[in-house]
Amino acid sequence: MTDTATHTTGEKARIGAPSISGFTEEGENLSPMNEAASPIGGAASKAHSHGGGAGIPDSSRAGRLTSYNVDDFPVLTGREEDFRFTPLKRMGGLHKNELVGVAPELVVTDANVSTLETVAMTDARVGSAGTPEDRISANAWKHAAEAKVVTIPANSTGEQVTLTYTGTSTEAAASHLVLIAEANSESVVVIDHVGSAVLAQNIEIDVREGAKLTVISLQAWDEHAIHAASHLAKVGKAAHLKHIAVTYGGDLVRLTPSAHFEGEGGEVELFGLYFADAGQHLEHRLFVDHATENCKSNVLYKGALQGKDAHTVWVGDVLIRKEAKGTNSYEANRNLVLTEGARADSVPNLEIETGLIDGAGHASTTGRFDDEHLFYLMSRGIDEKTARRLVVRGFLNEIVQQIRVPEIEERLAETIERELAATDS
Repeated sequence: MTDTATHTTGEKARIGAPSISGFTEEGENLSPMNEAASPIGGAASKAHSHGGGAGIPDSSRAGRLTSYNVDDFPVLTGREEDFRFTPLKRMGGLHKNELVGVAPELVVTDANVSTLETVAMTDARVGSAGTPEDRISANAWKHAAEAKVVTIPANSTGEQVTLTYTGTSTEAAASHLVLIAEANSESVVVIDHVGSAVLAQNIEIDVREGAKLTVISLQAWDEHAIHAASHLAKVGKAAHLKHIAVTYGGDLVRLTPSAHFEGEGGEVELFGLYFADAGQHLEHRLFVDHATENCKSNVLYKGALQGKDAHTVWVGDVLIRKEAKGTNSYEANRNLVLTEGARADSVPNLEIETGLIDGAGHASTTGRFDDEHLFYLMSRGIDEKTARRLVVRGFLNEIVQQIRVPEIEERLAETIERELAATDS
């Protein structure tokens, strides 16, 4: 079992990740014969008309290019730091092709006070919560024919709405969703992805002053689906966002949630659970941008892997800007490798530009079953197979219990049991 953890309160700390040579559209290729790649600065960190990038010529996340225009992003080669683990040849062309396929159908259920609108991409609410941070997101922005806008009214409470995307096509497509939690509202939004699709998706999440919003995104696709999604969240003054990503379906899923604090006293919780089987590539890249004072963030993702060539990737970026005094932030990723042939990559990154914070840290753990836990259970008469299941269920349950939607928790429990049954066989 390996574990790395840091707790930093110094004046300035940067744990960056410069561009790495030797990566191709197949993913990692560490052959010394590969050409050197360019640093992440330069074109990748230049200033632009859409805001965001600060033009810092180094590996700082603050210098990341953001733009609505796909042509502003260089063509991907697989050598970029942001895509060095992603097998681009399995992306179904989402990063380079015209996305003209039929997008998954969206059906809204259980809405009591929420409203759903279909609007043009020129609507003022589109783009209000974020700007694309990579080429796939910008390509989806370009090709989305329309946007769906779900609004939770101000001061409403108890709303729980389910948005179900059902895919029926394997042609590359794009979709766009805007979630608006108006001031002082309290709500839960479940976004369920099922069926088959090759989809590039943008989801904007606008959590306004004093609002409390829980977003549960389920990637429960059929086995051949390809899904790349950017979740762009803006968190207002004294607002609270809980974002939970659950990924177990699809051939390749790449999820990039980001949260930007727009007002003092905001709080963000990012939780994730993933279970990868043989041949699956499940990737989660997170970014928390502490740009204002006295905000809190907590990140915890847990994953289990089994089977030959099962591959998970988790990258967590937290940026605490100079003006973000009083920040309290922590991120962690835990991975449990159940069989030979599976691989988990985990990269926590933390940048701190001010020493006037309450605390900040990160941790990453990847390992196999804890022999002591197994011995303890087996010494009390539990057979090895059952003991292993109990360990895995206990490991993942910390995330499951954060959902607090009984029907979703039950569904996940059944899914975990099916996955463990596959391990046994």
